[in-house]
Amino acid sequence: MVSRSYSNLLDLTSCGSPAFGFGREKKRLPRVATVAGVLSELDDESNNSVGSDAPSSISQERMIIVGNQLPLKAQRKEENGKWEFTWDEDSLLLQLKDGLGDDVETIYIGCLKEEIDPIEQDDVAQYLLDNFKCVPTFLPPELFTKFYHGFCKQHLWPLFHYMLPLSPDLGGRFDRSLWQAYVSVNKIFADKVMEVINPDEDFVWVHDYHLMVLPTFLRKRFNRARLGFFLHSPFPSSEIYRTLPVRDELLRALLNSDLIGFHTFDYARHFLSCCSRMLGIAYQSKRGYIGLEYYGRTVSIKILPVGIHIGQLESVMNLSETESKVAELRNRFKGQTVMLGVDDMDIFKGISLKLLAMEQLLLQHADKRGKVVLVQIANPARGRGKDVQEVQCETYATVKRINDTFGRPGYTPVILIDTTLQSYERIAYYTIAECCLVTAVRDGMNLIPYEYIICRQGNEKIDGILGIKSNNQKKSMLVVSEFIGCSPSLSGAIRVNPWNIDAVAEAMDSALMVAESEKQMRHEKHYRYVSTHDVAYWARSFLQDLERACRDHLRRRCWGIGFGLGFRVIALDPNFRKLSVEHIVSAYKRTKHRAILLDYDSTMVQLGSISTTPNAEAVSILNSLCNDTKNCVFIVSGKERKTLTEWFSSCQKLGLAAEHGYFVRTSHTEEWETCVSVPDFDWKQIAEPVMQLYTETTDGSNIESKESALVWNYEFADRDFGSCQAKELLDHLESVLTNEPVSVKSGPSIVEVKPQGVSKGIVAERILITMQQKGVVPDFVLCIGDDRSDEDMFGVITSARASLSPIADVFPCTVGQKPSKAKYYLEDTSEILRMLQGLANASEQTADRNSSQFPHH
Repeated sequence: MVSRSYSNLLDLTSCGSPAFGFGREKKRLPRVATVAGVLSELDDESNNSVGSDAPSSISQERMIIVGNQLPLKAQRKEENGKWEFTWDEDSLLLQLKDGLGDDVETIYIGCLKEEIDPIEQDDVAQYLLDNFKCVPTFLPPELFTKFYHGFCKQHLWPLFHYMLPLSPDLGGRFDRSLWQAYVSVNKIFADKVMEVINPDEDFVWVHDYHLMVLPTFLRKRFNRARLGFFLHSPFPSSEIYRTLPVRDELLRALLNSDLIGFHTFDYARHFLSCCSRMLGIAYQSKRGYIGLEYYGRTVSIKILPVGIHIGQLESVMNLSETESKVAELRNRFKGQTVMLGVDDMDIFKGISLKLLAMEQLLLQHADKRGKVVLVQIANPARGRGKDVQEVQCETYATVKRINDTFGRPGYTPVILIDTTLQSYERIAYYTIAECCLVTAVRDGMNLIPYEYIICRQGNEKIDGILGIKSNNQKKSMLVVSEFIGCSPSLSGAIRVNPWNIDAVAEAMDSALMVAESEKQMRHEKHYRYVSTHDVAYWARSFLQDLERACRDHLRRRCWGIGFGLGFRVIALDPNFRKLSVEHIVSAYKRTKHRAILLDYDSTMVQLGSISTTPNAEAVSILNSLCNDTKNCVFIVSGKERKTLTEWFSSCQKLGLAAEHGYFVRTSHTEEWETCVSVPDFDWKQIAEPVMQLYTETTDGSNIESKESALVWNYEFADRDFGSCQAKELLDHLESVLTNEPVSVKSGPSIVEVKPQGVSKGIVAERILITMQQKGVVPDFVLCIGDDRSDEDMFGVITSARASLSPIADVFPCTVGQKPSKAKYYLEDTSEILRMLQGLANASEQTADRNSSQFPHH
């Protein structure tokens, strides 16, 4: 059933965004097929559809960069009232352009920071497209408030920073109207992308949590869109994330990307854990790349922290204003050591914790009074609300208390700067600070330490002002919170738990006491990293991985399924297709010697059924197939022979293979035989105690003891813990059974030990050879199974041409659409039974026809 949270979402956009026509008649966009087959653009009803509003560039790659805000500054001229636009040099979206190369054209899509009158929007849009290659997304003020200040800042931002809405005062209760506004805005952004995209050639790079469902809208419109997403905020642990009422919708929307980027391994790990626990999707690591298999598509995971634009910082450092400010500050703080904090005034930046640590430092170390100054630059908060006001009040009160207690004429321990500073002023403070403090309690990345390191490297003129004579004298010290994204990459920093005030105070003291040579070594190490891992390196690396993730797009067959935000794209090998009942019945009717091999669990009986015994319909179909003398029918299962004997006692002519082919019986009247000779099962005495140990320590697991095998099942254990224990058990068993003639394998929620050489492939091979020895050369082979063990059968029958008729029809068929050796698939058990019923009906019709032609006398 479709959740009401995303039913009819396409209608939510009716609240409207003013359209603009770029000053010309808009062309109609092509429709893209969402049916099986090779995708192509279909003509509109009027047969005048064209590719895209923007001309395609064959010789030049194009990147469409989508973010909440365009990298532009806007101001209205006083003299004529016209808008004037300039690039925002501080915008990351603009800075990353340096890493894409001159041969990549960039188009930006996003909102403007200023509100544009609807009457002016068309002209502004045309001007920005022509002059800046920017496509503005104009949102009605009410919708923008619900989207940004509502869902983004009230729900997503606090939750992603580990703040649960435990009461109406803490983030507020989930408001579905805000969610609907979020979806509507993402749809409006998708419409803007569609106006300029050339889907077969362009790359789309979506940025941050404001646009997390955008990949679904784009994937729905263009199944083969080349889509990357980068999350600039933290991604919380599954225990936090799972409280979000729309958790599945957001995860599935992100999985419609080809590449998802995170700053740190922790954030990626949390995302992968959420996919595993909530969607049942496990990740795999192949040759250094992490990927999730999602309906035949591989969604790649990228872990790379963003860098800074060093050239821009250096250009500001070269300004004469910067030099003057550095000289002014040096004189102002002569004889004092400056520690610096630069943070937004919000609840997660830990400004008050930093101030309390400073208070503690001055309290415990009287020698620091009069000598150490903390300059705290507090940028205006990006959000608004009661929590911001509380942070401001606490900050002002703490600063006043510290200054009242420890201040004296000529010495102010804490200098709070809560007005907006020019770039050169901020850089001047970086330059003169001996230590930079970042005590955020949670932050996605935080580039303040990177900027500080580059500024401390200085330049020739600034070195002269500060009295630095050589590069060997460059030094810097960092005290950083362990809860921020840049912390792992700054190995020379002093890492702290910002909640531990005493520890932060001691770290501040240690940073000031470190030997000069040590400060220089740490600075050199950090400078080497920051200067080589800049924003261009980050962007270039992301684009390379996005190209790699999308390189198979045109080779695969794609079609979309699902409604609303449950939409996803099935991507399969061109040769992999659904098994047509008409096609197989036609082949069945014209052939004379048929082999039919059927798995049992999830093939003849529905996955997850409480009752696993065969129903009357399945038994009836099997008997009809077995009564046809042209057929050799086998159930090939992992079940024990005793169980199969009981379940299929009424199927006299049915062949059975138990325990993955170790035991075989051709009919009810025959004796069970073994496919593989096994001298003894002494290895069980080694393996079972090991499995028992893991069963006792893994709640929800159990051991299934078969005649030929031992299976450890953790289907009902905690998914993550069970998987972890399974890996350990696999290693443990392989270690203790090294010299035994057994194989240890893992499967879906199981670890199995069985004799070497036992597989369903052996059974398939034996059946085909036996038929051939009886002078019956199979000209029809049907094999159906659903898991890894059945792949062995598929492999045998597709390569067993020597045992088959030269014109044999071979139908390896898996259950569900997934990567497989099989060439065909059917969706579920009901489709399989319907297909088998079609074959049984064909056999009965043939029998009836024969009986009417040759009646008994």
